[in-house]
Amino acid sequence: MLVNVLLNRLSELMSEQNKKADKPKNKGDRPNPFDMKKNKGGKPKFNYVWIYAILAVVFLAMTFLNPTGGKQVTVDRVLSMVENGDVKKISVINRSRAEIYLTEDAKKAEEYKKDVPESAFSGSNAYTYYLSDIGDYEFFNNQIKEAQKDLPSSSKVVINPEVKENFWDNPLVSIVLYIVVFGLIWMFIMRRMGGGAGAGGGQIFSIGKSKAQLFDKDTKVNVTFKDVAGLEGAKEEVMEIVDFLKNPKKYSELGGKIPKGALLVGPPGTGKTLLAKAVAGEADVPFFSLSGSDFVEMFVGVGASRVRDLFKQAKEKAPCIIFIDEIDAIGRARGKNAMQGGNDERENTLNQLLTEMDGFGTDTGVIMLAATNRVDILDSALLRAGRFDRQIYADMPDLNERKQIFDVHLEPIKVVKNLDVDFLARQTPGFSGADIANMCNEAALIAARSNKKLVEKQDFLDAVDRIVGGLEKKNKIITPDEKRAVAVHEAGHATVSWLCEFANPLVKVTIVPRGRSLGAAWYLPEERQITRTEQMLDEMCATLGGRAAEKVIFDKISTGALSDLEKVTKQAMAMVSIYGLNEKVGNVSYYNMDNSFSKPFSEKQAALMDEEIKKLTDQQYKRAIKILKDNKDKLLLLADQLLEKEVIFKEDLEKIFGQSAADKAAEKDKTKAEKKPKKKKVKEEPESEIEAK
Repeated sequence: MLVNVLLNRLSELMSEQNKKADKPKNKGDRPNPFDMKKNKGGKPKFNYVWIYAILAVVFLAMTFLNPTGGKQVTVDRVLSMVENGDVKKISVINRSRAEIYLTEDAKKAEEYKKDVPESAFSGSNAYTYYLSDIGDYEFFNNQIKEAQKDLPSSSKVVINPEVKENFWDNPLVSIVLYIVVFGLIWMFIMRRMGGGAGAGGGQIFSIGKSKAQLFDKDTKVNVTFKDVAGLEGAKEEVMEIVDFLKNPKKYSELGGKIPKGALLVGPPGTGKTLLAKAVAGEADVPFFSLSGSDFVEMFVGVGASRVRDLFKQAKEKAPCIIFIDEIDAIGRARGKNAMQGGNDERENTLNQLLTEMDGFGTDTGVIMLAATNRVDILDSALLRAGRFDRQIYADMPDLNERKQIFDVHLEPIKVVKNLDVDFLARQTPGFSGADIANMCNEAALIAARSNKKLVEKQDFLDAVDRIVGGLEKKNKIITPDEKRAVAVHEAGHATVSWLCEFANPLVKVTIVPRGRSLGAAWYLPEERQITRTEQMLDEMCATLGGRAAEKVIFDKISTGALSDLEKVTKQAMAMVSIYGLNEKVGNVSYYNMDNSFSKPFSEKQAALMDEEIKKLTDQQYKRAIKILKDNKDKLLLLADQLLEKEVIFKEDLEKIFGQSAADKAAEKDKTKAEKKPKKKKVKEEPESEIEAK
């Protein structure tokens, strides 16, 4: 029965694969070993894998199945069947095994019907039951005679002793059969490992082959430079490389040489990999793409072998471009990790990469592109001219660049008419291109959750809150006392930032729990390139305003200011030890020192820095307390509004406090500029007749 099922299933699979062979395949589909390919005549070409499948089925059938069917029973069951006259014949094989054949009437009975074999090997004359060991032959014969003594002579059963030599019982045959079967399996495994039936990079004998994905004229990449917004400077640098590959004479006629390599550097999410995809889409030359981790393997020498194979393939297809994403996986500075010993696999891989990029056998037709956000840990030999000649910096987008990025990511989204993209760009300072893409997607999901047909402005603002603050927790259990403490805390932030001239402008204050926070004050940082001392001090004061408000109102403090204290401590440490903004410590900076395990300053200097850091935080905390004590009534009024509305905006603060300190200072500067007298223009006389003409 089982063999029939297996054979039927095998034929079904073959017919299904024949149908699938007629369907067009998508690019990038993995090869199917059971695919029935068609030859030139149109007939299906039998795949070698089916040979192994059929052999495996036959082997299993011969090993685990009884070819002629039959069910094993006990001697008592046989004697009962003989006594009832249901047995037609009993054959005893080699005086040890008994095969019981039923009569035709007995085969139709319900008692025996389910045990009658229907195997393809058995036929209609197969035995139904068998005894694997009858014991003593004479005793078994006497038992059968005793069981049928009351039956008529026409129904009595005669035992037929037979002598058979089983071909499969021969030890030599079994040994040869197993050798043949396992030999075929071994050949199949070796062929797979040798790369005969799959990609070379994943096989044991092809482990040193490169895993680079090749994009050429037959592989269409849909990303172009139009899809890359906000990286104008980086695009110009990369487009020059693409232009050189398309029009090499334009540069070679002037004696110029294209850079051998360009390194894309920048924070995560700024579009480095996207820029490389655009190069693959724009260039009319082969493009090899892989990650730095593709070179790393547990076997010694594999990384260097893959580098050699990569450049070998690239030189065969020159001119071409090689792109290695996250190159810091193999490009770390050598000799920094003493735990690896003298045979670090990553160092061997890096040495081979350095040799291939600028060794004796370099090929000018191969251009390297790489991307990393950890350029500080790369080996200096990798960054020198002649290897990576250019470092293309992909920075966080500014206001205008964020508008361009929004235009790209809003294209596939159904938004309301006249959506203010400038407003969205202003509301997302510090967002990378990936953050903006995520924000647009979140806005679409929020609108769909509310069953809207179009995405509105409020959906984008909710998406910003979701990304920056986390998921809103409406069911979080908060006691009234805790809620009032949170309201006072957030009102303290808002009050101090509103009354400090150089603090970041406030957008809104909320006591709705999001993520791990119970409330938040949202600011809109100015996009400035440098920060002055008074600006950092005002920001520290505003950050400590929450704890100061708890002290002023309740005369108690809580653990809710953890993130505030962490932020202020980092700012104070940066002012003292990095930016040189402290008078006592002086103009020194201990930023990014090579040896992080030892302090680059003395214990006396460390004590002085600790003292100045504490002094800075204490001064700003006392300053925040003074501001809040002077405006205690307004602080309580703001906290009450927060408890009532849960979210208040800039307009609500203007009603309570009036004009902010920053707006007052800006208005004052504008008035001074208007009162300043303008210089009269003096008409210059010409120095010569020619100038006069």
